[in-house]
Amino acid sequence: MIWVIGGTSEAREFINLFENREILIVTVATEDGRRILSEGNILTGRLDYHDMVSFIRENTIRVLVDLSHPYAVEVSNNAEMAAAAEGIPYLGFSRSKTEWVKEAIYLDSFDSCMDKVREMEGTFFFTTGVKTLPDFERIRGNNRFVHRIIPSQESLGICTENNVSLEDTVALLGPFSRELNTALFKEYSVDYVVMKDSGTRGGTMEKLLACRDLGIVPLVIGRSEKEGYRDLVKMKIDAIGLFKG
Repeated sequence: MIWVIGGTSEAREFINLFENREILIVTVATEDGRRILSEGNILTGRLDYHDMVSFIRENTIRVLVDLSHPYAVEVSNNAEMAAAAEGIPYLGFSRSKTEWVKEAIYLDSFDSCMDKVREMEGTFFFTTGVKTLPDFERIRGNNRFVHRIIPSQESLGICTENNVSLEDTVALLGPFSRELNTALFKEYSVDYVVMKDSGTRGGTMEKLLACRDLGIVPLVIGRSEKEGYRDLVKMKIDAIGLFKG
């Protein structure tokens, strides 16, 4: 089997390249990640390193294709180590970074972003997802924090658990155009937009340009750019070749 670690738009496109999907087994961390994928052999659940090693053995995995989110660093590290431990090929994808507009404040880590937010006052619009929401909420103080989340029960539940009001919750499914970002940022009278550098596919540039349109300061959490494939078709050809070899 070819194991695809998914949960991204690239994973969906990669899977759709296969006419015969019986050779694929796909895992995603959450039900939200499952919903963006096509039908097929898709399993949901978070796997640590030991789980991955067991998964490879139990499912007779011959090739591991990592199409996880670019910020899921621990997932990619564990996957690469598990593949090496079991002696199978690991193919990773590298999503390109975004070209910056000069008005952006670029921060090299989540912790650096937290420190920067602590220093600032105003209305913040977060597009970083619910995973980081509890950490940011702990430093809200007298500021207004608006969170854009995926419209799912899990995401809404995390908002409720962290006392985020409905007035400060924007539950929408992307991708988001520059125009829609601009309308939302304007509606909430935003001073700062906090975002990850999710690349072109992740809609980072549309958010940056919307900030420029309104004179809003973007805070961008950076990421290291790992080595890997940029072409999904080439990735598929190599994965099949290694599978058959």
